[in-house]
Amino acid sequence: MNRLDGKIVIISGAARGQGAAEAALFVAEGAKVVLADVRDDLGHKLASALGQSALYVHHDVSDEKSWAKIVRVTERSFGPASVLVNNAGVANVRALVDETVEGYMKTVAVNQLGVFLGMREVVPGMRRAGGGSIVNISSTGGIRGYVNNTAYGATKWAVRGMTKTAALELAMENICVNTILPGLVDTPILGFADEQTMKAWTSETPMGRAAQPVEIARAALFLASDESSYMTGADVTVDGGVAI
Repeated sequence: MNRLDGKIVIISGAARGQGAAEAALFVAEGAKVVLADVRDDLGHKLASALGQSALYVHHDVSDEKSWAKIVRVTERSFGPASVLVNNAGVANVRALVDETVEGYMKTVAVNQLGVFLGMREVVPGMRRAGGGSIVNISSTGGIRGYVNNTAYGATKWAVRGMTKTAALELAMENICVNTILPGLVDTPILGFADEQTMKAWTSETPMGRAAQPVEIARAALFLASDESSYMTGADVTVDGGVAI
């Protein structure tokens, strides 16, 4: 308990799934958490359940004005953010020849542009606070290929590249930047998959099952805490053995 005492955290995509698990765990560990999402009903409900240490803010990660707003709200409500978890993401499962420019760019806007904007906007406050931690959620799709995965895979590789560049730029300022690469996780983002597809995916996972969201949240907790103070630019796989 209290591994995040004094930490002020922004989590994107926090209304459900991995983001909701991260928010609940971080609050339980002593953090003040701003939950950011576009699913307002779910976000408000979760923030209310988590109590005074949580605040929900409507937020579109692809909009730089929205990022500037959430940073302002965070600083006004709790203080400068010392942790950012870039968790928001969309899945886009489509064959290369069937992909559209619109679909590709929508995926880029959330999964890639959103991460860039989030990092850029929180750094000034982290500098004022004397340091911080940025946790970017990539995927095993960012270290290996999957069929029907061009747009999603491209963005998740990009997240890793941005993370490593930011880690180098910010290392001397006590700002750590790391990536988590989940494998198959039991979240609503997999709602498009039928039972046969899910069985195929779990059969390809050495541990034979999907992760629960809290299992990803625990890795994010470690990277958000001072326990990881000498880690930056790292890829942390939480994938049941898929990337071995």
